Amino acid sequence: MYEQISHSLLNQILNELKPEIRKQNLLRFYTRLGANFYAIHSLFTHLYGHRSDFLQQMVRLVEVLATRYIERSDELEQLDIERESDHNWFLDQQWVAMALYVEGFAGDIKGLQEHCTYLQELGINMIHIMPMMQCPEGSSDGGYAVSDFKKIDARYGNLDDLQALATHLRKRDILLTLDVVVNHTSDQHHWARQACAGNKKYQDYYYTFPDRDIPDMFEETMPEIFPETSPGNFVFDQAMNRWVMSVFSSYQWALNYSNPAVFIEMVDIILFWANQGADIIRLDAVAFLWKKIGTISQNEREAHLILQLMKDCCQVTAPGVLFIAEAIVTPTEIIKYFGEDAVIAKECEVAYNATLMALLWDSVATKNAKVLNQGIKSLPQKLNRATWLNYIRCHDDIGLGFDDNDIRAADYEPLSHRRFLIDYFTGNFKNSMARGVRFAENLKTGDARISGSLASLVGLEVAIENNDQKMIDDSIKIILLLHGMILSFGGIPLLYYGDEIGTLNDDTYLNDIYKSDDTRWIHRPRINWSKAGQRNQQGTIENRLFSGLQKLIATRKSIAAFADFNNRELLDVNNEHLFVFSRNHPENQTEEVLVVANFNAKPQHLGLHQLRHRGYFEFSQLRDHITGDTPAIFNDELVIPPYHFYWLSKDSLSVGFQS
Repeated sequence: MYEQISHSLLNQILNELKPEIRKQNLLRFYTRLGANFYAIHSLFTHLYGHRSDFLQQMVRLVEVLATRYIERSDELEQLDIERESDHNWFLDQQWVAMALYVEGFAGDIKGLQEHCTYLQELGINMIHIMPMMQCPEGSSDGGYAVSDFKKIDARYGNLDDLQALATHLRKRDILLTLDVVVNHTSDQHHWARQACAGNKKYQDYYYTFPDRDIPDMFEETMPEIFPETSPGNFVFDQAMNRWVMSVFSSYQWALNYSNPAVFIEMVDIILFWANQGADIIRLDAVAFLWKKIGTISQNEREAHLILQLMKDCCQVTAPGVLFIAEAIVTPTEIIKYFGEDAVIAKECEVAYNATLMALLWDSVATKNAKVLNQGIKSLPQKLNRATWLNYIRCHDDIGLGFDDNDIRAADYEPLSHRRFLIDYFTGNFKNSMARGVRFAENLKTGDARISGSLASLVGLEVAIENNDQKMIDDSIKIILLLHGMILSFGGIPLLYYGDEIGTLNDDTYLNDIYKSDDTRWIHRPRINWSKAGQRNQQGTIENRLFSGLQKLIATRKSIAAFADFNNRELLDVNNEHLFVFSRNHPENQTEEVLVVANFNAKPQHLGLHQLRHRGYFEFSQLRDHITGDTPAIFNDELVIPPYHFYWLSKDSLSVGFQS
């Protein structure tokens, strides 16, 4: 968009760039900068236009964008061009991701490269490596308390190893996702150490105060994230003799985005990792980016403006790179992190679907889909050119943040229902076979979240201990059922490492003084490669899970209707145990898939007349994409076995699908 004031400023900025930048042939960069500059200037003005150093900061921002563009390799630039031409590339059903800790999965980066064939064998073509940046030992929060944003922890390797891995992955058409912790730093970061030494410039990188007056005003409305382990939102630093905002823990200092220097530093860091070969950048804790007295300091409008500005800047230098928003907030809030444009994601193209995750776990515990169906009805429509990251387990805990109104609509009382779920998944409810543990328990309110591996939470650990074959069978069915949902729901399915072979809880973290007070380490395992080798041994648990997921993933990739174009319709079928939805290909309405899932331990039935009445599969014989077979039908009733699901299409559309 041409606008005189902003373009006049752009000309002034270009004239003030460093000579070494102005001498470069940057035609494509200047084209993108011109196309995005009105938005960049408008957002930067809104956030920082009141400052006397506004022009100086704008020049610095453009220099960062230009410098990182100059450093970007020809190969990555070519990828940018290809993705600009095919801007919906990430909505395709081909993508299936896995999140992993490099140390737990393979020891180090070189080990991960060696095990890429294992991931390809499963069908994974997108890898999310949990944060690997340098952190202080013992105060790392699993990699989220960064002390140097441009160094890799020596235990995992170095930048050369990462670049070699990125090249290796590109040759195999596997996407690389890396974390950038945008909300805070370690208190051992260079900026924090300079602040402690009295450097005013770096004190302004954080929220620091000489007394409790302003912190106390913040505390009136800001919730405590971890009330038992990190009460309050401020810590007193003796060296600096000031109070510092530290929302998550005393050693994680919140960055002050009201300072444009902080914004520019973080854009530089994002582009640095884009240039190391990241296809996708996961932005951590984005809901917390802007702090405001009198609010909870989450989901503030300025936080969204910061993300929009980050995206516009990335569009100039590395337009092929996607953003993932890590914002575990209510459905009405999470939808905003795609951006509020009518079509195009202007903040993050991808966001975690924490709502679906929590609702699926509710169905596992209740053995019905009442809350699941109600919660999905309440999930807002996302933008067309944005997508969900659908997951069952991840490195973090399971929160029960679905809406109270949805719980009531399912005829449960919210407080007692959440307490039931906590008791169920921690094995404290009658007949529960789950082996989870509580996380971040608030002794004052009784609230808690849940840690545990997928296999242990669905009962596989207890089943193996009891040598109960039926319980083992049921646990495997539930694991495949849950994955069947995230693979077909619409979005990018994100598997968690170890789940593909039924990895159980790992309580060895209790022997580590740095980890023993954080129960999340129980589900951050080290892969046992001897156990993983049993995936090739017919009939083993590892084989049944790995081959089952392998088949589901391959089948998903063959179903064009599973691409994510807001092409999902939830169906009410008057059976509380069933979760039923349809997927339609946007360019071929006759290509239709019906997903039917039974969360109950008993077989269920679905009257086909209900579907024909609505125009689905009229006068057609159904065939399951996964097996290639016709499902059991009795008296025009589809029979769904316990903990089973179907991906159904008309018989004529299923020809060619093999068991």
